[in-house]
Amino acid sequence: QVQLVESGGGLVQAGGSLRLSCADSGRTLSRYGMGWFRQAPGKEREFVAAINRSGGSTVYADSVKGRFTISRDNAKIAVYLQMNSLKPEDTAVYYCAAQIGVGLTTRGNNYDYWGQGTQVTVSS
Repeated sequence: QVQLVESGGGLVQAGGSLRLSCADSGRTLSRYGMGWFRQAPGKEREFVAAINRSGGSTVYADSVKGRFTISRDNAKIAVYLQMNSLKPEDTAVYYCAAQIGVGLTTRGNNYDYWGQGTQVTVSS
């Protein structure tokens, strides 16, 4: 059973940084490709970043490229999203997700497990 739990969200001023973490209570994260998604009020969920099982390949949404970094520590069974140079438009609930497939995917429908989300609010 995969149970994803996000942490690290909060309130930050524009230009600031936050680091989100995603852990699995069942300690099985190393088996899955992982992704981060976000959903702002009144908007559809959107892809943010993804990393494959080994951590050797990543992909980012254009809106966060150069500012956000996804990484994973398979020994600690965790996935991270380092967010720098935050903007008010980054305000959203951020979700981590796990997918069984071997490749990278930006499509939410390809992910099999989801966390409950963590709120990120960026003030101007």
